[in-house]
Amino acid sequence: MDQAPETIAVATSPRGEVALRERRDADGLVVHELIVAGIFAMDTVDTSTETALAVRSLERVEAPRRVLVGGLGLGFTSWQVLKDPRVREVHVAEIEEDLVQWARLGLTPTLGVLARHPRAALHARDVAIVLRGEVDEAQGPWDLVLLDVDNGPSFLVHEDNGRLYSTPALSSALATVAPGGILAIWSAQPEPDLLATLAELAPTEEILLPVVRQGRSLEYALYLTRP
Repeated sequence: MDQAPETIAVATSPRGEVALRERRDADGLVVHELIVAGIFAMDTVDTSTETALAVRSLERVEAPRRVLVGGLGLGFTSWQVLKDPRVREVHVAEIEEDLVQWARLGLTPTLGVLARHPRAALHARDVAIVLRGEVDEAQGPWDLVLLDVDNGPSFLVHEDNGRLYSTPALSSALATVAPGGILAIWSAQPEPDLLATLAELAPTEEILLPVVRQGRSLEYALYLTRP
């Protein structure tokens, strides 16, 4: 029987409460959960789609030397990027400063590895600001930009994140991608309007990822755009 989760870190930001929880599953394995503004964001039970965001994008870029990841989460996308020997540096932009601090404290194994990794840099900044070139220590162009900052434009945890999916913002993000690179976006469900917007800007591929969680069949999506 799964153990009830215990909150091991909690913080309040202008966007609401962020909580890191820990529990043991029926097999005694430690599971971490991230709760944002009272909404379940992710856990470590199934990280297949976070990993797929990195893997599917990396295999389409010949030389992904410099990578920008928007959204730290529990670190699995960024950690997968670092496993690629072609990658020379990974910059992670995370708007929640406390989550970055928890990574530096090593509150979960993966977050701790990221914070100590010599090829990774964690920035407690809004990825939109990074993409505008306003953060001196994280300047483009990027060979790969991975955005996993919310659940997608039709199921936002924070309403302000909707701006990231607007045509001007997507166009600006694509402008930071180097020739041969990719802008990749994760979504908790297929987003036809997002696909149409991206396709108007540049060639875009939609990848659907079926997942079964707690007996429910879900379909996540990736959008890969090559400027």
